[in-house]
Amino acid sequence: MSDVHALVLTGYGLNCDHETAYALELAGASATRVHINSLIDGSVKLKDFQMMVFGGGFSWGDDHGGGVIQAVRLKTNIGDNILEFIEKGNLVLGICNGFQTLVNLGLLPGFDGDYKTRSVALTYNDCGNFRDDWVNLKVNAASPCVFTRGLDQMELPIRHGEGKFYSDESTIKRLFDNKQVVLQYATRDGELADCRRPFNPNGSISDIAGICDTTGRIFGLMPHPEAFSHWTSHPDWTRIKEEMKRQGGSGDSGVTVGIRLFQNAVKFF
Repeated sequence: MSDVHALVLTGYGLNCDHETAYALELAGASATRVHINSLIDGSVKLKDFQMMVFGGGFSWGDDHGGGVIQAVRLKTNIGDNILEFIEKGNLVLGICNGFQTLVNLGLLPGFDGDYKTRSVALTYNDCGNFRDDWVNLKVNAASPCVFTRGLDQMELPIRHGEGKFYSDESTIKRLFDNKQVVLQYATRDGELADCRRPFNPNGSISDIAGICDTTGRIFGLMPHPEAFSHWTSHPDWTRIKEEMKRQGGSGDSGVTVGIRLFQNAVKFF
């Protein structure tokens, strides 16, 4: 069994916990799906883990906004435990609804070690509807983010109705100055989307798709890395396989970029 223990939250509308736990296991971690109530009542201790993952879904039906109620419930009951978990040097990952929860908790962007103040938001897509698609992402190599080390470009699926990253100009500038902007929506050629649809699927300011705190240990992103756990998950996998065969390859593209993201987290420990 792996020495790296990851906690994957489940319960109350979260629906990506099985896929997330599976991806973590593929990456070499020991993953445990834990109901939110088990953390709150103390039957499961956060201190027994090195990684905490806020997965995707629709916690509490996204009533009052994506991730809002989940953030309030956790902050009210175990907020101090989460802060202590972070202070000990552990990792926190928020995917889609989990990203929404992290910004509502104030864990991101975490300026100057402040993990309580909310200063950014994830709000309704500019297109006015739910988006289910694959996007290209440009990775900021200068970012301190633990999860994206060694990665340059990524292609991952999205599925959200409230994915537009938004904040005031000074906060956005500070995120870029601190190199906390980890992922930005891009074209297939690796150029920034420049807020053009469909490359930027939700209208996010400055094409921001994911950010981290100043330590690089807390990371939130709207795309779903756990949904790209095998190369045949890609919608163009049959074409890619044929191209590889014609170039003399086996047709198997190996470990996906989604799993590599989780492997970086495991390697951190």
